Amino acid sequence: MLPGLDLNRLTQLLCYSLFAVSLAFIWRQAALLCFGQALFFGIGAYLAALTSKGMIPGLPASAWLGVLLAVAGGALMAMVLGLALFIGRVVKGAFFGIITLCAGVIAERIATNWDAIGGFNGLLDVPPPPLWGSLDMLDPLAGYLVVLLIVGSLTALLGFLAASPWGSVLRSIGADETRAATFGYPVARHKVAAFTLGGAVAGAAGGLFAGQFGFVAPSVLGFGLSTEVLIWVAIGGRQSLTAALVGAVLIKYLESFLSDALGQYWLLALGLILIFVVMYFPRGLLGNALSNALPVRLRSVK
Repeated sequence: MLPGLDLNRLTQLLCYSLFAVSLAFIWRQAALLCFGQALFFGIGAYLAALTSKGMIPGLPASAWLGVLLAVAGGALMAMVLGLALFIGRVVKGAFFGIITLCAGVIAERIATNWDAIGGFNGLLDVPPPPLWGSLDMLDPLAGYLVVLLIVGSLTALLGFLAASPWGSVLRSIGADETRAATFGYPVARHKVAAFTLGGAVAGAAGGLFAGQFGFVAPSVLGFGLSTEVLIWVAIGGRQSLTAALVGAVLIKYLESFLSDALGQYWLLALGLILIFVVMYFPRGLLGNALSNALPVRLRSVK
């Protein structure tokens, strides 16, 4: 365990790491560099918080139901946005990034001015998901083990999909959409599917986040968190889901250390680290060490 890091803090960092994995998957597999990934994370967090507090009419107050709705909400938002961007038109590269960024900023403004979901102050006293007996997710060891199991399982699932034939199709689309379309692959549908899956995992991370932190604010939807997750993945290494996961934990820990050591200048130090990594470690600090091997069927392809 990292020095000075307790299990509760590590559990919270695991929620962020799952968020980073959701971006690393779509960025690595389909070359979808989303500047608004926090949109799906925030929708998941708000749905989990509202359901946990019994604020959604017709639904019982249930934290675990909230987590399930967080997954569904993140997936649905990503699917709707993906259908709008990919079906019948070609939106990619910088234009895709700008549109997703704008979507996140708009969602943050809506949440800030929507009093029914807490407005500017957000939602406080979000109850944690219960476990067994009198334990809940805020119990240090039990909460850590449950979140670790969820994060590990979802990361393994994405890794399995990345190594599957579908993952190979996504990589071909990310490398050259025109060539993939020429070979008969429905590019738009595959991109929508990958984007939806990334949104679902980001929503799950947001749902776990709400229960662990006990509050949700409009900032979880906006540009700031979307930028942070890009930094985590870029520094950790987008070529590997494991590198993104570990990198997110280490970078969040580094942020805490830098803020304590440098005060208001910690962002400057983090920016310099990012520039250094991009210039000299384009695969990320952990990308080479934790890179995933190619599937067996592709290793003989030259």
